[in-house]
Amino acid sequence: MNTFITHCTGVILAGGENSRMPEPKAFIKVNGTSIIERALRTYGQLFSNSLIVTNQPEHYSHFGIRMCGDVYNIRGPMTGILTSLMNASDPWVFVSACDMPFLNKNLIEFMASYRRTYEAVVPLYKGRPEPLHAYYSSRLTKSMEKALLSGNRAMKDFLRSKRVKYLSFRELRKFDPGGKSIVNINTPRDLKAALMPEDIVTSKIQSRR
Repeated sequence: MNTFITHCTGVILAGGENSRMPEPKAFIKVNGTSIIERALRTYGQLFSNSLIVTNQPEHYSHFGIRMCGDVYNIRGPMTGILTSLMNASDPWVFVSACDMPFLNKNLIEFMASYRRTYEAVVPLYKGRPEPLHAYYSSRLTKSMEKALLSGNRAMKDFLRSKRVKYLSFRELRKFDPGGKSIVNINTPRDLKAALMPEDIVTSKIQSRR
């Protein structure tokens, strides 16, 4: 029996234009399973509620997961995060991008332990925050909406004035020594760099190395 992370909805952001990959990133298969199916499998062990934020619901309806479209026609990750906060059934959301093949269950559980005293929990990767593998409190909803509508769409700038736990790389390495779990795949080169020798990819990308 699973012990779910309480008061939290797991959210997959399935937006973006996919302009630098030969096919939708969410459906690239790693070791026989598409990236989004891998994420949903992990979410099924962590959260009692899951949500896909997408403006192309026809691509994801067969998963049987609740979906919603962006609340504003403004491009960028802040729109997806705000949409998740406005539509989630819980006071917290955990957000990840649909192009993260190696989500780490233990890391996500560890990050959840900081929610009590913070408004967001965000890992640092190569010294920079990774806002698309993070927890956000519904307390941020109004201020995030205000920032988005005023044109201040950079998540790193928005978070500067909030109570944020930035997870250091040292903390992350306890669960994920290579930092693979928070790497998102924007190009074929990114995908190849993230793979281990034993990983098998099924996609329109012809080679792994």
